[in-house]
Amino acid sequence: MKKIFKIEIPFIILIGTISLLTSCIDSKSSKDLAANVKLNENPEIKKEAQHLSEAFKTYWYSGEAEITSYKLEQARYGEIRQGNAVLIFVTEDFLPDIQVKADQQHPENISVLKLNATKNFNTGIYPYSVMQSTFYPVANNQHALKVTSSMQEWCGHVYTQLNNRNDFEINSYSYFQDEADKSFNLDKEILENELWTQLRLDPKRLPTGDLQIIPSFEHIRFRHANLQTYKASAVLTKDTYTISYPELDRTLTINFNPEFPYEISGWEETFKSGFGSNAKLLTTKATKLVSIKSPYWSKNNNKDEVLRETLQLN
Repeated sequence: MKKIFKIEIPFIILIGTISLLTSCIDSKSSKDLAANVKLNENPEIKKEAQHLSEAFKTYWYSGEAEITSYKLEQARYGEIRQGNAVLIFVTEDFLPDIQVKADQQHPENISVLKLNATKNFNTGIYPYSVMQSTFYPVANNQHALKVTSSMQEWCGHVYTQLNNRNDFEINSYSYFQDEADKSFNLDKEILENELWTQLRLDPKRLPTGDLQIIPSFEHIRFRHANLQTYKASAVLTKDTYTISYPELDRTLTINFNPEFPYEISGWEETFKSGFGSNAKLLTTKATKLVSIKSPYWSKNNNKDEVLRETLQLN
């Protein structure tokens, strides 16, 4: 580990441009975006781009996001907290250089499957809000292009961003003294955050055996651990994917439907919660409630709050 501080589509018409700028993705079906699965020349790429089936294109390029809600039992400070989690998967056109969502379609853009993963729960009087975003190429033959993570609670907030360039470039910010503003590089290794999106593309291509993995940014923050590579092992069965980290005394199991589109039905994460002698080995659990497809970025009127009831989030 190195650590250094320091599809051819014409221009869309004006109305379409305005619509795209005010939404998360173009609301019209854009299956042609799937054609751009081969990334720019990059020595990191060692595998062939994944073939995208017609079923994949129909499901993921429909102009809608997949939103799934979960009942959350979150371990924090040595106790289990009740809350909710939401996984939002959606395809987007991504700019490879500045690594943000593209406002217009262009041959050089990269098609990514984005995951926004959120958690909300209370610890006594004050609430926690956690969000992690992963931008993973649907080509499924290189690492995530970008990962971000933010956490807010009444003590303050923290933010971490990874950009995939020559190395993994990390920028991290926190209100804790020992975790204050940092910028450093990491050698490219498997990112736990990217494995969730990789699973949705093809679970059979998930890495197994003895591995080197950078744990989820959320867990690193919860444990106040160093953001670095850790020894891990991974086991894939028909409908589960389990990662174990001996150094962190942590195990994560993701449960999924083995049939396309490989929905995630829940997960369990066992680790020591709390600090010092008060730390307890507890298990966070997420159990699926409801899944819908929706262009949620356009559902921002008061009348649309009924969708939160549908997702059992109220």
